[in-house]
Amino acid sequence: MFRYLRFATLATALLLALSAHAGNQREEAMSANVRSSLQRGLADTAVTRTAFRQLADEAAWLKDMSSRLARRMPDEAERLEFLTTLHWEASRAGVDPQLMLGLIQVESGFRKYAVSPVGARGYTQVMPFWVKAIGDPDHNLFQLRTNLRYGALILRHYIDIERGDLFRALGRYNGSLGRPEYPNLVVGAWKRHWDYTPSTQPADTTVASRS
Repeated sequence: MFRYLRFATLATALLLALSAHAGNQREEAMSANVRSSLQRGLADTAVTRTAFRQLADEAAWLKDMSSRLARRMPDEAERLEFLTTLHWEASRAGVDPQLMLGLIQVESGFRKYAVSPVGARGYTQVMPFWVKAIGDPDHNLFQLRTNLRYGALILRHYIDIERGDLFRALGRYNGSLGRPEYPNLVVGAWKRHWDYTPSTQPADTTVASRS
């Protein structure tokens, strides 16, 4: 009985720890220009490749990242689709793809259907109010490309608001602006698990800045 209670207590603590850093972006007023720019950024574009210029660079990145992600996402086809889409969407928004991997590790643990206690959804834990604010009622935040596009655009939006201050931008993303825990976790995950230096730079796929 006591062993069961200890196990239940441990399991509860583990669940609380896993959900402690799930997304909780705060809905804020935005200008018509910013709203319009974010809406344009969501305009659909089919993803068939990463943003690398050279196929050899794409292959090298996918191989490296796929091996790192294999334990968390065992299905190879799913893993390669995820990485290809993530690289394109992050690069398109002007966000480092490896930073996005660190953010997703902290936000959802790479769980596609993760839902936080406050309702944030998917890999990047997007709050549903964003769909009402800048999206379309048909947007499904559990759909791979939709979730990654929203997450990358929202982070880019916060980076622009904070004039390039990544730590403050990450705080906004998590709804914990001014506190160091979440930014430190994301940057730590990025640098420890996902840091990568390409031999050449990706193609310029970025959408316009939303400052």
